[in-house]
Amino acid sequence: MPDHVHLLLGGQENSDLRNYIKAFKQVSAYSFKKEFNDILWQRSYYEHVLRRDEDVEDIALYILNNPVRAGIVQDFKQYPYSGSSLIDIKEM
Repeated sequence: MPDHVHLLLGGQENSDLRNYIKAFKQVSAYSFKKEFNDILWQRSYYEHVLRRDEDVEDIALYILNNPVRAGIVQDFKQYPYSGSSLIDIKEM
């Protein structure tokens, strides 16, 4: 999406989302600032930890279909910035 990013991450009991997001934003912002001389991220972020009754595939499809809902593409498979760790999307 042009103005935000969705991440679907898996963690463990001792994972630290706050530190992960901090490092992710710091590394990507540094590279962006160096190349474009501009700010990339806002200060805050929104997170949602999946509950046991939430289906990971449903959440993944919601994220993948964001560019479709925004009118950027007709099919999420056409969106070039969907990431490098896609589930086998041929069946979705």
